[in-house]
Amino acid sequence: MSMSHQSDAVIEASGLVRRYGRTDAVNGLDLKVGAGRCYGFFGRNGAGKTTTIKCLLNLLKPTSGEVRLFGVDPARHEVAVKSRLAYVPDYVAFYPWMTVRDTLEYFASFRPHWNRETQRALVGQFRLDLGQKTSHLSKGQRTQLALIAAVCPEPELLILDEPTSGLDPIVRREFIQTVIGAYQEGEPGRRTVFVSTHLISEFEGLIDEFTIVDEGRNVLTLEADAARGRYQKIHARFPAEAPASGFAAAQLLRRSGRELELIAEGNAAEVLDRLRAHSPDALTVEALTLEEIFVCTVQPRGLVA
Repeated sequence: MSMSHQSDAVIEASGLVRRYGRTDAVNGLDLKVGAGRCYGFFGRNGAGKTTTIKCLLNLLKPTSGEVRLFGVDPARHEVAVKSRLAYVPDYVAFYPWMTVRDTLEYFASFRPHWNRETQRALVGQFRLDLGQKTSHLSKGQRTQLALIAAVCPEPELLILDEPTSGLDPIVRREFIQTVIGAYQEGEPGRRTVFVSTHLISEFEGLIDEFTIVDEGRNVLTLEADAARGRYQKIHARFPAEAPASGFAAAQLLRRSGRELELIAEGNAAEVLDRLRAHSPDALTVEALTLEEIFVCTVQPRGLVA
């Protein structure tokens, strides 16, 4: 395939399989990430997230299926593809004899563009000592250094695998809100973030679209706004004991005495009508957060008949 191949997607995977012995770490995964999106990739430990990312980056060879970054095969056009992206893995390591300054200069030497102003700002924000050797950095400080090295070249694609692992809550919030937000706002519509994280709630306001994987399979892909419209949490309180059935296959969260909590997936109006038939004292509806949607997708409760 020539480098002239065009695609609207920055990341594409079709029928991706990566097998370890008899275990399918990734099992027939389809994925499509459009340019300019902040795309969430969610799943439990062992769901296949890191293996998928390594296949996308040609760090692992897929057992079968196809992968495209910027419309081309990353195995055949590795240098051209990787020159347009930056990657922060879930575990980062640097040459131990280098200082923070040496490490940043080393990374900058491979890039045609490097934003020195961003580097100065982030080193100051993270309070890193440029003269300190990387071998003396804490896990959180190593992550901070890796994030600076990823953002400063201002790549078209930022791939982050648990990027806030080891960061304290204040630094985490600052990084997510200011660094990732500012990175995308620098060139709206062009800069893409693909983030695999367990801290879904902290990325809530940035995620445009997401995929949930479980046991290597895609179990849900939705636009974030569409997901919030589709999944509704309904709380009802009744004059007497809460009814035990009759709610159109809603997902039961809690039933305790007079109170009932349900999740409706695309059928909230029908569930509400059935609840009103029992003359509740109170009835409230709210959209689920992305983290709540993740939990109810991978750990579904019982359905109410």
